[in-house]
Amino acid sequence: MAGHVIPHFHNTGGAASVRIGARKFQCIGALPPFDHPHVYLDMGDENEIVCPYCSTLYKYDPTLAPGEADPAECVWREVEAA
Repeated sequence: MAGHVIPHFHNTGGAASVRIGARKFQCIGALPPFDHPHVYLDMGDENEIVCPYCSTLYKYDPTLAPGEADPAECVWREVEAA
């Protein structure tokens, strides 16, 4: 499964819910340095899941790509070293 990346999402803005295009992902809570432990979440066959650390409600949206979210700023991408 080389090249497969688990999407990471956060809710720094405090959205009531975050729509995402993945059922398996990691929640980091807020942007570093205010993040919580990066927890792997798996919705299974469900369409919603609540992060046990930050209580963000994530909702699966099949119209979004796996690494996309609504609001879009909830997608976290690690900054590459220059």
